[in-house]
Amino acid sequence: MSAPRFHWTRRAGMAGLLLALVAWSSPGSMAAHAADEPIVVFAAASLKNALDEASAAWAKETGGRSRISYAGSNALAKQIEAGAPADLFISADLAWMDYAEKNGTIRADSRVNLLRNSIVLVAAKGSGQRVTLEPGIDLTAALAGGRLAMGNVDAVPAGKYGKAALEKLGAWDRMKGQVAQAENVRAALLLVSRGEAPLGIVYATDAASDPGVEVVATFPADSHPPIVYPAALTRDAAGATRAASFLSFLRGPAARPIFERQGFVVVGAEKRS
Repeated sequence: MSAPRFHWTRRAGMAGLLLALVAWSSPGSMAAHAADEPIVVFAAASLKNALDEASAAWAKETGGRSRISYAGSNALAKQIEAGAPADLFISADLAWMDYAEKNGTIRADSRVNLLRNSIVLVAAKGSGQRVTLEPGIDLTAALAGGRLAMGNVDAVPAGKYGKAALEKLGAWDRMKGQVAQAENVRAALLLVSRGEAPLGIVYATDAASDPGVEVVATFPADSHPPIVYPAALTRDAAGATRAASFLSFLRGPAARPIFERQGFVVVGAEKRS
């Protein structure tokens, strides 16, 4: 009698398992499972402190979750183009968002300008460095044989802004041989913070995030193109509705003080022209 009872129990267990699998794989259950997945955000490295805090606030308010990948805007745009699974892209300049739009990897109708920033010259905390950024400036003496840390000047937005500013001030031709180019602006910041480079050009928000550096000077706003952070949903966003909710939160009143504490200027609801 025991053998049949065991056989019946095993069959019942298998049937229950099959029913559970069918239920889990039903359209409604699959949709519920997908809704539980975190959205994937590709964001410029300079956004890390502010966006981590904003993401936590969004999660507390809505229960939504996000997984954020930080890197240079150029690298992120290329990864999305290559098929990386991102739901939302936030760039540190208009050019790389333009690149993504031209290649059809973002939803152009979702694109908005989110934030503004500025670039500064930084040195290690307590260095005593003082520089006046004026036409004809020569940073050679201040570098004292060291390097000027910047993001890659051909690809990383902060590097491109920095090069433009030095060109406008008539200093680029003298300085270009003394530049240490980094893969993103946070890497450039780290070179200065660790004392591996005496000076660096980073965003004002980066300088505010690292107690190991101090601002030596701020570049004139008219020495470089306006620093604008655009955001857009990606074309293949799997969590488009939740990503749109997150983007709406980032543009709203709850996120504004988070960004402003980090030194960003919030564009708000302004769309690109």
